[in-house]
Amino acid sequence: MEVVLADALLARGGDPGALLRAVAAPLSAERAEALRLLLQRLSAGGPAPPGEAEALRRAAWEVALERCRPLLRGGEAAGSGERLRAARAARGALGLCVRLCGAPLAARLARDALAELAAGGGAEAAVEALAAAAPRLEEPALVARCVAAALALVREEGEGEGEAAAALVAGRLLPALGGNGAALPRVWEGLLGAGGAPRAGRALLALSAMADAVLPRGPGPGLDARLCPRFWRAVQQGLTERDALCRKRARYLLKRALDLSGGQRAELRCDPDGGDGPSLFWWSAEENERLLRFWETYILIMETLEGNQIHVIKPVLPKLNSLYEHAISGEKGCWLFHPSWHMCIYKRMFESENKILTKEGILHFLELYETKHLPNPLGFSEFIIGPLMDALSESSFYSRTPGQLMGACPPLGMRLQKFLATYLMLLPEEEKGSFLLKFIQKMTSRHWCAVPILFLSMALASIPACKVLGTEGLHALRDVLQCTMITHQILLRGAAQCYLLQTAMHLIDVEKVSLPEVSSFLLSLRPEESLRRDTVLWMELCSWLQVNDRCFRKLTTSDLEHQEIWSLGQYVRSLVGEYLKTPASERENCFMPDWFEAKLVATMILLAADVEQMRNKYSGKSKIEWIELETFLNPLLDVLVKLGSNAYIPTLKTDKSLQLLLKLLQTRSLKCSNTQDDGVLVFIWKSLITPVESVLEFILRRLTTNELSTVGDLDRCDLYLALIPEIVNLCLQVSWKKLPSVKNFILSLTNASIHNLQESNCEKEPKLKEQIKKVASMASLTAVCEIMDQKPEAHLESLPSVDALKRFISFSQLNEVLKKPSYIEEESSLCEETTSQGWGKIVARYVCDQWICLRFILNPSPTLSQGYKETSEMSLSTVERSRKILESALEALTILPSDQVLPVFDCMKVLVPKVLDSAESLCIEAFDLAWKIVSSLSNTQIIFWSNLKAFVRFVFDTEVLAVAASAKGQAYAKIKEIIFKLIDMSTTKTGVFNVVLSHCCQSWILPTVAESSALTNAFLNAGNYCELITEACVFGTVFRRDQRLIQDVHAFIENLGEKCAANAVTESTNRDDHYVRVCAIKFLCSLDGSNILHKTFMEDIFIKLLDKDELVSTSRTRYYANSLHHRIKNRVWQTLLVLLPKLDQNFLCATLHRVFQAGFGNNQASVKYFIEWIIILSLHKYPQFLNKLWDCFSYDEEKLKTSICTFLSVLSHLDIILQNTSEKKPALKKALIVVLRWCFNHNFSVRLYSLVALKKIWGMCKMLHVEEFEALTPVIESSLQQVESMHGTGNARRNWQRIQDHFFFATFHPLEDYSLETIFYTLPRLSELAEDEWISLSKFERLTDIPLPPAFQWYRSRTELLDLKPSDWSQQDMGSNSVETDSQTEWTDVQKKIIPWKNSTPSLDLEMVFQDRAAKLGKSNSRLIVVASLIDKPTNLGGLCRTSEIFGASALVVGSLHYIQDKQFQHLSVSAEQWLPLVEVKPSQLVDYLQQKKTEGYTIIGVEQTAKSFDLTDYCFPEKSLLLLGNEHEGIPANLIHHLDVCVEIPQQGIIRSLNVHVSGALLIWEYTRQQVIKQKEQK
Repeated sequence: MEVVLADALLARGGDPGALLRAVAAPLSAERAEALRLLLQRLSAGGPAPPGEAEALRRAAWEVALERCRPLLRGGEAAGSGERLRAARAARGALGLCVRLCGAPLAARLARDALAELAAGGGAEAAVEALAAAAPRLEEPALVARCVAAALALVREEGEGEGEAAAALVAGRLLPALGGNGAALPRVWEGLLGAGGAPRAGRALLALSAMADAVLPRGPGPGLDARLCPRFWRAVQQGLTERDALCRKRARYLLKRALDLSGGQRAELRCDPDGGDGPSLFWWSAEENERLLRFWETYILIMETLEGNQIHVIKPVLPKLNSLYEHAISGEKGCWLFHPSWHMCIYKRMFESENKILTKEGILHFLELYETKHLPNPLGFSEFIIGPLMDALSESSFYSRTPGQLMGACPPLGMRLQKFLATYLMLLPEEEKGSFLLKFIQKMTSRHWCAVPILFLSMALASIPACKVLGTEGLHALRDVLQCTMITHQILLRGAAQCYLLQTAMHLIDVEKVSLPEVSSFLLSLRPEESLRRDTVLWMELCSWLQVNDRCFRKLTTSDLEHQEIWSLGQYVRSLVGEYLKTPASERENCFMPDWFEAKLVATMILLAADVEQMRNKYSGKSKIEWIELETFLNPLLDVLVKLGSNAYIPTLKTDKSLQLLLKLLQTRSLKCSNTQDDGVLVFIWKSLITPVESVLEFILRRLTTNELSTVGDLDRCDLYLALIPEIVNLCLQVSWKKLPSVKNFILSLTNASIHNLQESNCEKEPKLKEQIKKVASMASLTAVCEIMDQKPEAHLESLPSVDALKRFISFSQLNEVLKKPSYIEEESSLCEETTSQGWGKIVARYVCDQWICLRFILNPSPTLSQGYKETSEMSLSTVERSRKILESALEALTILPSDQVLPVFDCMKVLVPKVLDSAESLCIEAFDLAWKIVSSLSNTQIIFWSNLKAFVRFVFDTEVLAVAASAKGQAYAKIKEIIFKLIDMSTTKTGVFNVVLSHCCQSWILPTVAESSALTNAFLNAGNYCELITEACVFGTVFRRDQRLIQDVHAFIENLGEKCAANAVTESTNRDDHYVRVCAIKFLCSLDGSNILHKTFMEDIFIKLLDKDELVSTSRTRYYANSLHHRIKNRVWQTLLVLLPKLDQNFLCATLHRVFQAGFGNNQASVKYFIEWIIILSLHKYPQFLNKLWDCFSYDEEKLKTSICTFLSVLSHLDIILQNTSEKKPALKKALIVVLRWCFNHNFSVRLYSLVALKKIWGMCKMLHVEEFEALTPVIESSLQQVESMHGTGNARRNWQRIQDHFFFATFHPLEDYSLETIFYTLPRLSELAEDEWISLSKFERLTDIPLPPAFQWYRSRTELLDLKPSDWSQQDMGSNSVETDSQTEWTDVQKKIIPWKNSTPSLDLEMVFQDRAAKLGKSNSRLIVVASLIDKPTNLGGLCRTSEIFGASALVVGSLHYIQDKQFQHLSVSAEQWLPLVEVKPSQLVDYLQQKKTEGYTIIGVEQTAKSFDLTDYCFPEKSLLLLGNEHEGIPANLIHHLDVCVEIPQQGIIRSLNVHVSGALLIWEYTRQQVIKQKEQK
């Protein structure tokens, strides 16, 4: 219609130039659109006479420069729709003006635009002008300037306006320049050139728009992108970009190139940039079909990956295998297609938002090297170190598969090990080292979590030994070791260290590394986590050092002789010598040397000694002389012997020698079977016993005189005091003759320290030296107290100084604070300024030491001190004294830092029971303050556990609990409150409840006080605080996936046993949540039913657990399989089953009805089995309760509908129930009557259970020859026979067979299978309970805190039951064919997403708004408009948007564009609004809109039921159709119906009146599309 009007105007207007000027002044939006239409008709017309043509050109020139250009500049910043519309029309008009005026106008516009860009003016208007001018530019210099400016803009980085301008250049200007033959080579070089190429997204936008130029369909000498390797690299990069639109453009270019090649059947080859290896792209007429198949599969995979839905993608993955079959030549064993195409697929999978898809991609890639014989892996190394390792950093990928047992290695861990070993074998020798070095360095380049770094380390350690790494590799491994220290998972950290050490031993070329470098690496391993003597790893390291001794890279010592060191013994001798050398310095250094050197020297001495021992054993020597070890120790012994007599040895030398001595003495704590069998250790100890007197004399002198005078000397004080218990232990182990020297030392040290502390200072301002002396003296007394506590076999308590020590501590003021000295000696000022210890820390340490000494005084004696009677406080009672000390303890808790409150807690343990009766409020305050400290430490790993144990020891002390329970006052309530706080903390910090429960159970069952009444009194606490046991029996949270993953990996490492040294080294903390229940169950198992206290307690627990089950059953929380409620119920019934044999008849008679009541509930399978088991065992033990079972069948069917199967299952074990009954016939008769009734139930499952029970009962009847049932024999026999011989393969036959084979009916024996393993492991496993609910028997055996009674026999399940696999008959039909389907290597058919591409070029026309532009991407030329302005529900609009986009509607009209921001809309539309033109027409504007569309030739079709409506199946849609959809409730209003040309209705068969509006619209849109497709086929 617009064309007709334009032609009429031109025909009647006369002068076209005048007409153009008239329309263009002023230039509004409507006039601009009219101007564009007129220019379009003028440029499309034939050639005009010369005079008219010149006038037309002048007019077009004026319009371009004076109207269009200003309008473009003005519209640049415009935001309104009207201004944008005008600017859009002006762009089109400007291009048409250039077409009319030719090269002169193009040159003028280009120069003006370039000048604007140079001046920093509006980029958008300038780019539009250049785009209009580009096709007609002729001057080479101007063309070059335009291309340079365009490329500069497109390369520019930035956001906002810069990004918009770059996109405009890429989408409009560069394609326009590409249409200019002179500019095309320059544009091509700029887009894909070696230097400064733009971002992939922009380059692909430009290439897509230039597709006709760079991938021409017709013959010609022009540019062919298929021959350019950089073009294919850009496409590959685009295929893996994160931006979906960028990937779409890349696929468009690939499809276009393939379609062109296949159509031409061309012969072409594009080699990579280097020229080596297979071609990036090639085509051959002979291989045309094969190539088409390869690329069709490739594109199918890439397009399927766009869906991100694993159920769609997984069936397509096997097609990757066929890609490899096509890509590799079987004859030549080389790549036919460049492997980078395959890497694009994997990279796309690795970067997917769907983690399941990413994991599938990783596993598939790793599996390649196991299943495919791949040629030399070109470029795969960079891919592995880049995208693959980035993907491997995700911890969740290392989870077990559902079928794997707890403790098994996850599939990804196993695949990684096989992959690395296989891949390394394929690499050429010269590339192995560089690949592994980059691989290890990548492990340090980011923050890895504990789980990925563990499995990567394990994979490295599994590589077969090959010497490929040098010094740089060793340093990289050390850096990875530092990365492992970040995690707080000690076992995972230790295991990773073990594997990294094994990696070093397997892969390091010893000729390239020196022994100092090796020793430095070894010191990065923590002895308490990985590298420790007497472990398999230590012996492996010793063997490695022995084998490679004298092979390490030589190094030269720094002495004058320049002796070459090349053996381990020489190196260690040199190391010890260098360590003990001290440089001559002008002044003594006040700082302690770093411990690093001492650790290094001690470790290397022990390693060299073990290597020497190993070498001697291999040589067959019966007696080892320890020649080398003696030479290592001699320099140290020379220094130590002189310590006592030579006062002029430099302090640095004494510090170093004593540090090394301490490290060697601490070796005793390392694990070994028998210390005396350890030759190395015995020789070291015997050597070190010699200088003991000298060392003690030196320490005494340093500690008791004024030699320690600075804050820095306190570190030395710690060193000396740490040596004292080690020396005492050394004397006890090696030579008792040295003990008198030790006793004399302790006597002198104690007396001198007491004397120093009792000295009164007359000066108002104390000096630093005096205060340091007091701190050292108090620390010395503390060390003495701790030695007497820890080493009673030394009998140090008999020393006369001990009484003096006790008197001094008893009479000293607690929490005494040392004043900060105001004057610091000039010579020590340097040390004071730089010391790490502030005065506050020193004072806190001083106070803490006082409490350690007091703990020593309080613990052994029932009274506080023998000397109180002589004091001024002698009239005060012990209770009063205890109260005062407890008040001081509370004060200490407020002033001490959290890491030093442990001794205060220990003292409170003794004090609180003494004052709980008389000062309850003070004790409650102590509880609260202590809890506040413990809870504040919950985020710290190092000090939390020791403080928690001390807190538990004093709050849950047997006497405290007993006194609080007897009074039943506030303290009793406070302790119960603390119990539940601890349980609550344990849900977030695993292991807290374990500490509490273990302490309580041990103190209640195994009291430490050796009194006859102790056991009874202690056990009374169990009854008073039975909530602790009740909660423990059902304790355990549902863990998050990340927590379950950590537990799985822990279990895997523990299963490795001694193979992983971390298991032997790290302390087993029993912090697994299972240990709470294990401890509680073992506690209950250890109780004696004949003990009245035990019996009462168990009955109370039984009742409380039944109450908890009822509480859970009545809660409104959803009860589904493996939910927390399911687990709690399961744990309740497991515990009840454990208690059952210990209960007597009277109690069971009173409570059995509650068990039956629980059976009426709608229980999960595992709970149902336990209830049935308890009923069977109860009735077996007491058959007189059988009537209670028969009563359960007398309820109405409504109550029994969810539970009847439970009671029928019980009857299926009637033989067990009646085992102890002499009169079986009455019971059988009753059972038969009951069961026969349910055999005719309408529910299929009930009938099956009934038939199983009937089969069992009838078998018993036949064995007993019950005559009363002879009349029923034919009926029952025929019924059972009919069931057994059911024909067909339907569900009935299968389910009958399955229920008979089910473990509960076929294998399970209620009596013989009664064991801990069945209750807690086998039955939960067979009932398909979540795996973290299975408690293996090994956990019961590992927890040795609570021993089971010797007579306890119920441990293991029968083998027949253990060997069964989970199989619940009622669920067997689900996915029965899935196994066969998954095992297929290739699916017969797969989902394929249709992405049309041939009819359009992505983002070619940037004149249009985004939706208009997107509408051209992959759309057919549909003339269908869907009008949904009357619809107001975002869900319906979102669905319609998706349907309209899929079937290529030209536009969707909505009442408001705000709907597209709605989340419900976006959820249904799945981004369709980005690819479909959306037009806003409000309901009030619909009449005008419909009239306008009628004038444009559209038929207005209403989707409504009217008197004259057409049946959809009979109606033929015109090409230009407009569908008007009604409102969800009211349909199409009456005022709009008469504007419709026709109404169409959907034929219905049902009763409901109408369809959902989205469904109705979708049906009509599809019918329109179907009819148009048929018409197009007929026309072709």
